[in-house]
Amino acid sequence: MMMVILAWKNIWRNKKRSLIILTATAIGLAAGIFSVGLMTGMYDSMVDSAINRGLANIQIHTTAYKRDQLLQQYLPGVDSLIYTLHRHSNVRSYSTHSLIEGMISSATIASGALIIAINPQQEQTVTAISQSLLEGTYLETPNTIIIGKKLADRLKVKLRSRIVLSFAGLDGTIIYAAFRVGGIFRTDASTFDAMNVFIRQTDLAELLGTTAPIHEILVRTKNPLLLEQTKDDLQRQMPFSVLVETWRDISPEMKLTADITDLTNTIFLGLILFALLFGLTNTLLMSVLDRVRDFGVLMAVGMYRRRIFSMIALESFFLSFTGGIIGVLIGWSGVQYFHIHGINLSSLSAGLSAYGIPSILYPYIRSSAYVSLTIMMVATSIIAALYPAIKAVRLKPVEAIRTI
Repeated sequence: MMMVILAWKNIWRNKKRSLIILTATAIGLAAGIFSVGLMTGMYDSMVDSAINRGLANIQIHTTAYKRDQLLQQYLPGVDSLIYTLHRHSNVRSYSTHSLIEGMISSATIASGALIIAINPQQEQTVTAISQSLLEGTYLETPNTIIIGKKLADRLKVKLRSRIVLSFAGLDGTIIYAAFRVGGIFRTDASTFDAMNVFIRQTDLAELLGTTAPIHEILVRTKNPLLLEQTKDDLQRQMPFSVLVETWRDISPEMKLTADITDLTNTIFLGLILFALLFGLTNTLLMSVLDRVRDFGVLMAVGMYRRRIFSMIALESFFLSFTGGIIGVLIGWSGVQYFHIHGINLSSLSAGLSAYGIPSILYPYIRSSAYVSLTIMMVATSIIAALYPAIKAVRLKPVEAIRTI
C-alpha cells in the first residue's frame, strides 16, 4: 500500500509535465474512441440498410435459380415452404418475390431493370421500401409501379407518368405491359434505386395468364444471433432443390466488413496507444532522471531494486490509466450523444449513397472494444515503464547520491 501511495505522489512532483501527458492521453483516446464509434456505426448502418432494403436476414431460392436466374426456375411447393416458415420459432416475417429481368421504357428513354413482383402487405413486414417513398402510394391500386428516384430521373418520368415494361414470359414470348408510376422511392443505395422496380404479384399473374412464379422468399428473424442455427433448421426441412442462405452467404463483402470491424478498430486504437507510448516513456524517463539522488538514497538504506522497479511501473500505470479513464469517459459521452441524435451527413448523401451508406450515422461501440482497450492500456503502461525502470535499478547508490 505504501508503494501505491508513494507512486501516486511521485506523479505530481512535476505537475506540469504530468498534466501534459494526461491531457495528451485523454485527448488521443477520446478522439480514437469517437472515431472507432463512427466507423462501427457506419459499418453497422451499411449492413442494416442493406438488410432493410431487400437483403433480409435469410433468402430462399432454388439452386438452379442461383446459378442461372431464369424465369422458369421458380420455387416448388411455395405453400409448403411458407408452412415451414410459419412453424419456426425464430421467423418473424417473410415476403415472396417474383423476379424478372426486363426493360422499362418511358416516352423517350429505355433502361434495363429488375422487375420485382411482390405482395405489398407481406413486403412491408420485411423491407423498408414502403417507408422510403418520396411521393405517391405503395402499390395501392392495380397496374401501378414504384420506381427509384434515380431511375425516374433517368427515364424523365414523374408521378402518374406512363411507362412500359417488357420481358420474356414463361413460354419465351415477349410481353409488353403499360403501368402508371404510383410511387417514387429513394433508399441509401443509388445503384439499387437505379435498377429495381416493384409491381403487384396479382398484376404479374394477369400478364402471364397463370399464378405468379415465386423465385425468392425473404425472411426476417426475431433474433439475428440465431441466424446460422435458423438457416440450418430451415435447410433440413426444405426440398433438395431449395437453397437457404443468410445475408452473410449472399453478400460476402458485407460479411467481410462485419467480420473485420472489431479487428480494424483494435488496430486503430493500438496505433493511438503506440503513439502515446513514446510520450509516456519520455515523461517517466525525465521523472527518473530528476530523482537519481532519491533512488540512490533509497537503495543505500536497503530498498530492494525490484521495489523501485515496481514503483516506476505503478507510476506508469497511474499516468496511463488516469488519462485513459478521462479519455474513455469523454469519448464514450460523445458516442452516446450522437448515437441518440445522429450525425447528419446529408450534404454528402450523393457520394455516400454510391456505397450504400446512410446520410445519418449513429456512432456505436461494442463492449469488446472496451475490453481490447483495457488490455492494450495495461500493456502500454508496462512497456512504457520498462526502460525508465531499468535505468533506475541499474544506478549505483554511491554515484547516484553524489548526483547534483
